[in-house]
Amino acid sequence: MQTTLDPERQKQAKEYARIRRRLWLVDTAFSAIYALAWLFFGWSVSVREWLTTITTNEWLLVALYIAVFGGIFSVFTLPLGYYSGFVLPHRFGQSNQSLKNWIMDRIKGLAIGAPLGLLMLELLYLALRLTGDLWWLYAAGGLLLFNVLLSNLAPVLIMPLFNKYVPLGDEHKDLEERLLNLAKRANTKVKGVFKFDMSKRTKAANAALTGIGNTRRIILGDTLINEFTPDEIETVLAHELGHHVHKDIPFLIISGTLLVTIGLFIASQALNYAVTFFSFTSIADIAAFPALSLILGAYGLLTQPLENYLSRWRENMADDYALQSTGKHEAFASAFTRLANQNLGEIDPEKWVVFMFYSHPPLGERITKAKRFT
Repeated sequence: MQTTLDPERQKQAKEYARIRRRLWLVDTAFSAIYALAWLFFGWSVSVREWLTTITTNEWLLVALYIAVFGGIFSVFTLPLGYYSGFVLPHRFGQSNQSLKNWIMDRIKGLAIGAPLGLLMLELLYLALRLTGDLWWLYAAGGLLLFNVLLSNLAPVLIMPLFNKYVPLGDEHKDLEERLLNLAKRANTKVKGVFKFDMSKRTKAANAALTGIGNTRRIILGDTLINEFTPDEIETVLAHELGHHVHKDIPFLIISGTLLVTIGLFIASQALNYAVTFFSFTSIADIAAFPALSLILGAYGLLTQPLENYLSRWRENMADDYALQSTGKHEAFASAFTRLANQNLGEIDPEKWVVFMFYSHPPLGERITKAKRFT
């Protein structure tokens, strides 16, 4: 197993990252143009007027409008999704997934995401109808509750729909005991150590500490178990435990909610302007949805570097904890070197790329930190 950086893989990593950034730009630009077209060509008002001939029920009107708006958008973006999610990973040797399984994943994602997304939008428009100018505050509170519930329930209700999770078992008993002891030293109660079939989709490796409260568990990709040494796996997991020690899940939920609350307040002011400019009936007019999505999307782009900075800060803290708690800096460095080779991770991206896109410190920085650790 290779523990030095592969120059050829790094060339591929740079190209892979460059293409994905371009695809992100195309997707972002198309999303904005699509929403603007619905506003300036009058399609949004026309669709709302047509739907009101079918129903006057506010709940059903929201559902039907979103089905039309989102359905057309999904059809137009399907080729881009297919290329970025299936063709490109296969081209760079990162995917093991068959087309059939990729399609099934998309269907599962739609079956889960569409009802959840619709529920959130229905509640948002309920707040818009009932709470007037304070809708943004109610929306922020609802989002906070949703994020807490999702963090707790996703490991047991959603994630098993996509992967099979099984206890490590006797074959990896020593590794399990090592990781459980590591969790105990971090004062982290977990429900066990589980392996999941990551290899059925990708050649990449990963591990995580998922869930909160009574759903918290350690999960290891089978690609990680098969390709990494026990010491390396221990340092990767120690990093994840560092997030628990530093209470990063509640920190990121709260900081994220704060940023969203500010964004929703700004959106409430901008939405009032959009209602006047485009002659919508009120802020609760579903025809104003493209304007709301544009406002929140623009705010998300502006705050993305700040969110990434906060995330990199916490990731650095978790790296420090892993190095200090295990004392295995060589294993840490070799683990992240393997990740760079196996996951096609770019070790030295340009500074503007890190500023705009990176939620984790670049792999090169993390490897250097480990090698210099004393």
